[in-house]
Amino acid sequence: MRNPLSGIVALFVVIAVLIVGYSSLFTVSQTEQALVVRLGEPVKVVTEPGLNVKWPFIDNVIRIDNRILDLENPSQEIIASDQKRLVVDAFARYRIKDVLRFYQSVGSISAANLQLAALLNAALRRVLGEVTFIQVVRDEREALMGRIRDQLDKQADAYGIQVIDVRIRRADLPEQNSQAVYQRMQTERQREAAEFRAQGAQKAQEIRSKADREATVIVADANSQAEQIRGDGDGERNRIFAEAYSKDPQFFEFYRAMTAYDNALKSNDTRFVLKPDSNFFRFFNSPNGTPPAQSPQR
Repeated sequence: MRNPLSGIVALFVVIAVLIVGYSSLFTVSQTEQALVVRLGEPVKVVTEPGLNVKWPFIDNVIRIDNRILDLENPSQEIIASDQKRLVVDAFARYRIKDVLRFYQSVGSISAANLQLAALLNAALRRVLGEVTFIQVVRDEREALMGRIRDQLDKQADAYGIQVIDVRIRRADLPEQNSQAVYQRMQTERQREAAEFRAQGAQKAQEIRSKADREATVIVADANSQAEQIRGDGDGERNRIFAEAYSKDPQFFEFYRAMTAYDNALKSNDTRFVLKPDSNFFRFFNSPNGTPPAQSPQR
């Protein structure tokens, strides 16, 4: 007959073997690194993903992220070399390259973030404090970020950290300074606009004066030519009249008289105060304009 006690013992042995085997194995994924610590002392660094073995119960596995990590830095005021205050918002990206040194120096990612934030603030103040506001905002921003990254990477090497990149997300004047700069820029633009308007008004006045002068000259020349043409016409008319008069003085006098009658009698008012024997109406009394012969008095 089989002893039931031996079966129970065998079951406990199998369970113990499973527990020991499970405690002796651990896996490392592709996104992490592992540090095996035995009784508080690091004994092994695992950087390759896969299944690994450790001493059960006395070895602990500390897993550390192997990916690129982000460090968000709060905005801070920095004084540039031209004594202008800047509100700088920057961030960094880093990865852990030496797990053992990282564990011995800072121990965890949260502690590393605190240490790197302090180093990043110091590097920002050191680099940006040597340049002007314009260089930070416009001229040398890319080069300045490279300098900050190099300095931060050199200091972070002592913690087993490699700084991949440092970026300045925003670098502006403080709000009160921004308003003052905006007001100054607005005043300057208004002054330039007023100057441009004054120059435009002056140019317009010059153009108008030139146009008026040219118009006056053109009108004067036209009037001069008109008077000259009118004088030539009057002279030609007088010449024709003189020639006509010389050919038939009597007809010419008759024509002149008819023209005078036409001009004088155009109006509705045809009343004249003239003597009956006036020379104006001589052609009314005689076709040839001569006064009728007076009968001899008896």
